[in-house]
Amino acid sequence: MQYVLIIHEVADYPAWKRVFDGAAGIRKDAGERSYQVLKYQHDPNRIVHFSAWTSIADARSFFESAKLVKIRAEAGVKAPDFIYLEQLEVGTL
Repeated sequence: MQYVLIIHEVADYPAWKRVFDGAAGIRKDAGERSYQVLKYQHDPNRIVHFSAWTSIADARSFFESAKLVKIRAEAGVKAPDFIYLEQLEVGTL
């Protein structure tokens, strides 16, 4: 499984979340299979988006597209950091 970890600051979480939820269909069509949204404990506008993808190539193509650059700007995203990850192991304790 391939994953993407995105850390970014947003101007306003509720506004960002509306845009994020509205993009669910295009995220799914692009190859996102599951996601988690987390926040820093003491900074509600510092968001972590962790998602599973069909492939790293699909994720890169989606996140680096002009369409997504525009959507991020509309959502108030500031300087996102993208980390593309490949799973080595999974377990339950």
